[in-house]
Amino acid sequence: MPDVDAKARRTRIEERVHAEREVGYADLAAEFDVSEMTIRRDMEALEALGVVRRVVGGAIALKGKDSEPTFETRIANAAEEKRHIADAVAELIGPGETLILDSGSTALAVAQSLRGRRLGLTVLTPSVLAALELVDEADTTVVLTGGELRPSELSLIGPAAEDTLSQYNCDTFVMGVAGIDGLRGISDYHQADSRVKRAAIARADRVIVAADRSKLGRVTFTSIAALGDIHVIITDGDPEHPTLVAARKEGVEVVCVDGLDAPAGEVESL
Repeated sequence: MPDVDAKARRTRIEERVHAEREVGYADLAAEFDVSEMTIRRDMEALEALGVVRRVVGGAIALKGKDSEPTFETRIANAAEEKRHIADAVAELIGPGETLILDSGSTALAVAQSLRGRRLGLTVLTPSVLAALELVDEADTTVVLTGGELRPSELSLIGPAAEDTLSQYNCDTFVMGVAGIDGLRGISDYHQADSRVKRAAIARADRVIVAADRSKLGRVTFTSIAALGDIHVIITDGDPEHPTLVAARKEGVEVVCVDGLDAPAGEVESL
């Protein structure tokens, strides 16, 4: 049985992992003034209880209705629909734009869709995977933000990433999200990723949200922006979904794609 101090520490770790969804061994060791080995033992105990799943360098939350699916799961989910959404996003990007491209599975699909279009873009991104997708694209300049590498997502987070974004003025930010709701607006799972998204919104003239229909009406842990703070939503959802109706009332352009039948690029703009 763990001693009283260990019990108290594990309770606090559990509270923190539920709040932040992902925690690192080094940060926790510094916070509790114990060794990383001690934190690893705590994580083993919490994993045995089904509270967390250990990943490289830390752990992610398992319990709670809004726990974030793994990146691999999100890539697999609605893959065909995301490809059509990504193609519709790419159609809205003009030659020579400066583009902030978010991290996440949908943003990665957008990067893949941009390949071969020869748009002469400058792409600023916190996503290592998106950067690798576009690094050898002709006439494209790729700029990675600085920051701490988030192992589960291969995204760059933290003050350095936010500071990098603050140094640029960009035409468009393409953002992936976990939830879009008519009342609560745009939300995501992870606090640090959400801060990076907010920093990107502040530096872009146009914000495009790319989200498959499963995100409509969903509210997740961290608030990012109100509906009125974005400009375009591209989705495969029902045009009359209450969230999309609310978005249009806020002046947001809604573009609905048929993810199963429509050719790439064919959209209905509402």
